[in-house]
Amino acid sequence: MEIMYVMLLVSLFLAVIFFISFIWANKSGQYDDDVTPGMRILYDDEEVVEEKPNNEKTKKEEWKK
Repeated sequence: MEIMYVMLLVSLFLAVIFFISFIWANKSGQYDDDVTPGMRILYDDEEVVEEKPNNEKTKKEEWKK
């Protein structure tokens, strides 16, 4: 019967911790925007094009000399 009291206290302690973390997340703005993250996958990403500097030579150009 003692284990029931221990388990009850542990579960209440965990419930209080989860409740406090939920309140903290709400106050810090965790749940402010629920729509945009789900729609973000629908937008195309911009392609990143890297240009090589003019003063860099490729390995093929170096072997030609």
